[in-house]
Amino acid sequence: MGEAILSDFLTEILIPVAAVIGIAFSLIQWILVSRVKLSPERQPPSSGNKNGGLSDYLVEEEEGVNDHNVVAKCAEIQNAISEGATSFLFTEYQYVGVFMVAFAILVFLFLGSVEGFSTKGRPCTYRKFKTCKPALANAIFSTLSFLLGAITSLVSGFLGMKIATYANARTTLEARKGVGKAFITAFRSGAVMGFLLAANGLLVLYIAINLFKLYYGDDWEGLFEAITGYGLGGSSMALFGRVGGGIYTKAADVGADLVGKVERNIPEDDPRNPAVIADNVGDNVGDIAGMGSDLFGSYAESSCAALVVASISSFGVNHDFTAMCYPLLISSIGIIVCLITTLFATDFFEIKAVKEIEPALKKQLIISTALMTAGIALVSWIALPSSFTIFDFGVQKTVKNWELFFCVAIGLWAGLVIGFVTEYYTSNAYSPVQDVADSCRTGAATNVIFGLALGYKSVIIPIFAIAISIYVSFSLAAMYGIAMAALGMLSTIATGLAIDAYGPISDNAGGIAEMAGMSHRIRERTDALDAAGNTTAAIGKGFAIGSAALVSLALFGAFVSRAGILTVDVLTPKVFIGLIVGAMLPYWFSAMTMKSVGSAALKMVEEVRRQFNDIPGIMEGTAKPDYATCVKISTDASIREMIPPGALVMLTPLIVGIFFGVETLAGVLAGALVSGVQIAISASNTGGAWDNAKKYIEAGASEHARTLGPKGSDPHKAAVIGDTIGDPLKDTSGPSLNILIKLMAVESLVFAPFFAAHGGLLFKIF
Repeated sequence: MGEAILSDFLTEILIPVAAVIGIAFSLIQWILVSRVKLSPERQPPSSGNKNGGLSDYLVEEEEGVNDHNVVAKCAEIQNAISEGATSFLFTEYQYVGVFMVAFAILVFLFLGSVEGFSTKGRPCTYRKFKTCKPALANAIFSTLSFLLGAITSLVSGFLGMKIATYANARTTLEARKGVGKAFITAFRSGAVMGFLLAANGLLVLYIAINLFKLYYGDDWEGLFEAITGYGLGGSSMALFGRVGGGIYTKAADVGADLVGKVERNIPEDDPRNPAVIADNVGDNVGDIAGMGSDLFGSYAESSCAALVVASISSFGVNHDFTAMCYPLLISSIGIIVCLITTLFATDFFEIKAVKEIEPALKKQLIISTALMTAGIALVSWIALPSSFTIFDFGVQKTVKNWELFFCVAIGLWAGLVIGFVTEYYTSNAYSPVQDVADSCRTGAATNVIFGLALGYKSVIIPIFAIAISIYVSFSLAAMYGIAMAALGMLSTIATGLAIDAYGPISDNAGGIAEMAGMSHRIRERTDALDAAGNTTAAIGKGFAIGSAALVSLALFGAFVSRAGILTVDVLTPKVFIGLIVGAMLPYWFSAMTMKSVGSAALKMVEEVRRQFNDIPGIMEGTAKPDYATCVKISTDASIREMIPPGALVMLTPLIVGIFFGVETLAGVLAGALVSGVQIAISASNTGGAWDNAKKYIEAGASEHARTLGPKGSDPHKAAVIGDTIGDPLKDTSGPSLNILIKLMAVESLVFAPFFAAHGGLLFKIF
């Protein structure tokens, strides 16, 4: 079989060092962002400027840098947004904390009762002749890893939100000096979040493995089975973050748009709109905190799925620590690759014009993918033996190291394909979105029809990319290959998150510019940043959904193996009823989240209308709206409404596993995966297309766009209605569905020992 070139000692050093480098790099980026001062004192021109500071100084004077009122106003608005976001997250975390403790107790009780809370060793699941640690130990350590994953997920989301609210006004102030400086500030802030999350996720997982190893010793099967709780904790918190944050942001957004833009004909983010602060808070709690927790969950689960399969393959059987840590080494090299890639956007090339923004972000994806391919090849060569065996549903399959390289690489490149297809269907630079914008000539109905058709069509190529990835990676390295393909797609997570977080930061920057009464030129610059951010946010969602499909399939394979199911036969009634019910669940979940946004938006619309009618002087700008009431409506609605969808996802595997058994549960997981991916992609892309069709008309950058505008025209109003319908699709239901399919799979895997021992009560009775 041969041995890996990389020694165990070097592996133990390289992984934490890469994580520490990632954290250090994020802190450097944060320091650079913090140099933009939110105080009225005029900053001296930068001595490092290529033009000797002169051109910067002239532009500053031209754009009114010395207007102390503007700077103070920006600081005041930023403070209000930050306070609103922090207050919401603390409220949300109180509710989620109660759930976390209750579910941790449930994990312990279910897994501990597999063998009656026995403290005696038991035969190993896959190698019966060996003795493994008792089931009680698995219950304790699974509970600990669940809590660890949950806390890391919450911290990831919270840190992301704090960074975004710190950077939004600074991006606005930098926009006075030019679009290039504003871009760098927004992108660096996104990079802080990206690198912190990627490095923290890796470091916490690595430390947990080494601490658990002190107890488990040679029982790697038990050790990595317990580690799966880390993925469950991460994803369960992400679900509440995504759903709660999504309901918050879209209730405010829909309320602000429908009354402000359509009824009152005032611009987006106008300070006269009572829902404007709630709308900007929502960008941070939904698009930033929710997304941060979501991608952390994907990373944790794909790592856990790969480690579980590896532990029962030759890596685990032979206690080959370096090969066992192959998934963590891929993530480590990913941090270094993303670090180099980020420098291309912030240091190596300078953006001088609006049209260069979107290409710069796309180059980030291409550069990171190309460099990562070389990184994967290097890690596969030095960290893996030339050949080894991988567990494949009861048999050991012989695999070569170059075959595993292809598994990871195909996941990485499939992610890029999904990203670019998503961009084609959601960017207003291409014909699909322009066709949607053109359909607004005849009103909102045709806009809705065109948008839905675009979303359905946009599913085709991503599904083929996912299908090819699954076939190739499974053929080469069974379920381990699929788990590594998912990790390949997420290997450039730091860059992906930086690009993703850049969007909401730019959106907030535009809102602050409008509310602070800054010039039209500055609003144009922030709008250009925001339009590029909308497209990149859609690309980020494409990555998240694609990786979720691969992750949940890998977890599904691990669950089937752990539950002792030999084959999942669709023709068996037990399996087929699960399949058809599982396919229905994403629709049920989407209905819940969409209705939640609708009912919360209804209250918001009524409140905004009431304020416009009852508070004299709002429209004239002489009276200040009551922003706090709108923030409270969004907070109360999202906290209340996030519980039923969360309960649906968390309770389904438990109810099905206990009452119907592991075969029906396997059917439910397969059905939810197959239908959930399709709905998630179409919902995200439909919403993204409607949003950018509206922005296409507002910008009026082409002759065609000018014939549809200006703001306030009938086609523009039709586009605003389409955008409003798309808001809950692209920011609540769509992104939450990828958590649904992952979370049900990882939860089933964690509880598999209990379901296999005591599940299927109804079929045992009847």
